[in-house]
Amino acid sequence: MYSNQTIPLLAAVLALGLSGPGFAGPRESQIDQWAVAAKAADPAFSGFSAERGRALHTQTFTGGKPDTPSCTTCHGKDTRAAGRTLAGKPIDPVAVSATPLRYTDPAKVEKWFKRNCNEVLGRPCSAREKGDWLAFMLSQ
Repeated sequence: MYSNQTIPLLAAVLALGLSGPGFAGPRESQIDQWAVAAKAADPAFSGFSAERGRALHTQTFTGGKPDTPSCTTCHGKDTRAAGRTLAGKPIDPVAVSATPLRYTDPAKVEKWFKRNCNEVLGRPCSAREKGDWLAFMLSQ
């Protein structure tokens, strides 16, 4: 005999099972969109690189604001640790292993790329740069 909790429990188990690797979520959809854009910009594009993303994260730039020359200025070198804005406000870790729900809201992802790329690089990030950086964060 089934209890009153059996049906909701079964539904939850099925929902979790269906949300696995066979189904793309918002993060994967966004990565796919960036891949299409990167391929359109450069026909030789063959995929995102966590190593290029690491280089982007740690590189010092001169085109943006002088007080934010690199991603590590606010996010720190340890992607699994919390960062801090110049005003002292804490920033959640950027590594997906430390903050699993990060990068699942495409509007927020684009908002922060727009703001941070302009402040650090002095220009918008390319689709390849976004994908490489996120590949690095997913590998952390």
